[in-house]
Amino acid sequence: MITESTWQEFADSGLFWWTNRSLHLFGWALVREVEEDGTIIRIYPARCTFRGFSEDVETNGFKKLTTHIATNVNDLVKAVEE
Repeated sequence: MITESTWQEFADSGLFWWTNRSLHLFGWALVREVEEDGTIIRIYPARCTFRGFSEDVETNGFKKLTTHIATNVNDLVKAVEE
């Protein structure tokens, strides 16, 4: 089953950060352009020279992702059992 989601939900879950964290290894990133009100204009892949994030960004990312997993663990377990 596939359920469409929004880029905002993806970012709020911590998965946008986690994906970029992984892509940095290969010199890539997903770039998110947003309006001042937070509305996403577009997202696109890009080459980058930086690797990783600051300690504050890493800490915040892990908190978001851990919260997302904790909130959705029952659905995740069900999905792998089906």
